[in-house]
Amino acid sequence: MAVHDGPQAEGLIASRTGLDPGSELAALERRVIRCRRCPRLVEWRERVARERRAAFASEEYWGRPVPGFGDPDAAIYVLGLAPAAHGGNRTGRVFTGDRSGDWLYASMHRVGLASQPTSERPGDGLRLLGAFVGAAVRCAPPGNRPLPAERDNCLPYAAEELRLLPRVRVIVCLGQFAWDAAARLLAVRPRPRFGHGAEHETDGGLTMLGSFHPSQQNTFTGKLTEDMMDTVFSRARELAAS
Repeated sequence: MAVHDGPQAEGLIASRTGLDPGSELAALERRVIRCRRCPRLVEWRERVARERRAAFASEEYWGRPVPGFGDPDAAIYVLGLAPAAHGGNRTGRVFTGDRSGDWLYASMHRVGLASQPTSERPGDGLRLLGAFVGAAVRCAPPGNRPLPAERDNCLPYAAEELRLLPRVRVIVCLGQFAWDAAARLLAVRPRPRFGHGAEHETDGGLTMLGSFHPSQQNTFTGKLTEDMMDTVFSRARELAAS
């Protein structure tokens, strides 16, 4: 699973992010995919990649930290929790290859933030339009539950992405974990209350915008509907344009 500098790393980043390999943002994402700061997450992501799910037994899993993906001129930054074990950890692109990603990008497509409604694999033609997607934790965690120390190890990558995305005005936080991570990232005190559609404008001029996470637990039960998610992204576009 080792990733080296040079053409191999540049090719990996170009295929997973669509970024200019010579950009500062691409250089950051090359650092992300080499990260081994959290031994528990390294062991888990690589074990999942070796053992694989039966449905994907013939595929080569990514098994590394998952870089951010999207438009370097983004005004909207979407912050998720962490890659899915058989989604981003398999495909190497955030919210790609699982049902949460299908739900997310379908909504972004409906409101004009994505070129197509599906995200199956790198190289499938998906482009984000004025949006960039990252995660609070870049490795798939056991039980989809990162530890606080793992979050804190990883959040500097999101901070650096935001520094290199100077047009961002809105952070869409997918779920309570992402909302709390964004508050920590932006040093918001006291922490504002999370809810679907919750808004909080920071002293730095960024707006945190909450959404329920597009997990199957939420979408299958109707806690999160297509209209609810579309409303959040439509609001994000309004805030970004104001």
